Amino acid sequence: MAAKKQKYYVVWEGATPGVYASWSECQQQTKGVKGARFKSFDTLAEAQQAYEEGPEAYIAAPGRAATKRERPLPATGEVHENALAVDAACSGNPGMMEYRGVHVAARQQVFHFGPIYGTNNIGEFLAIVHALALIQQKGWDMPVYSDSRNAIKWVAKKKCNTKLPRNAKTQQVYDLIARAEAWLNNNTFHTPILKWETRKWGEIPADFGRK
Repeated sequence: MAAKKQKYYVVWEGATPGVYASWSECQQQTKGVKGARFKSFDTLAEAQQAYEEGPEAYIAAPGRAATKRERPLPATGEVHENALAVDAACSGNPGMMEYRGVHVAARQQVFHFGPIYGTNNIGEFLAIVHALALIQQKGWDMPVYSDSRNAIKWVAKKKCNTKLPRNAKTQQVYDLIARAEAWLNNNTFHTPILKWETRKWGEIPADFGRK
């Protein structure tokens, strides 16, 4: 097995801001610190430069979803093991939809919801928001992975831009959408939302295996 690549961690806002050479040191400075802002880098030079430049060019401020530049937190080919991966499945589209969250390293299901009538994209959106709310509630320090670009974009805009007709059959899922949008608009969070690169890493750990 190849040796794990050295990473460097910049803490812009935490107990003691600075550049750290291990994840455990980074956690000591950020765990439980409200509004902590930090990020990993492949080299010490990159980390030192990022620390001097400040967080705005690299990560999102608390309460704002990451920009395209900010999202690729892991290095190429590397996955954050302490993370929540989310996915949705739909029997027909629209159809009976469900979603879940799975811890990446443990491959253990953390939450599951459904099935209810909806679409796959709605399920992906709701799954991300569910993960964000749970992470905030539990005080966990981990990113969220999704393989849905649409859902990540919707969360960034705090709006589920679905075209699903609104009627008695879809009222339940629209109620959930309203709750999710309200949570996004009424809460601050600094949890990174990362795109799961299926071509590089295989199916996302939360995949339902129904393809």
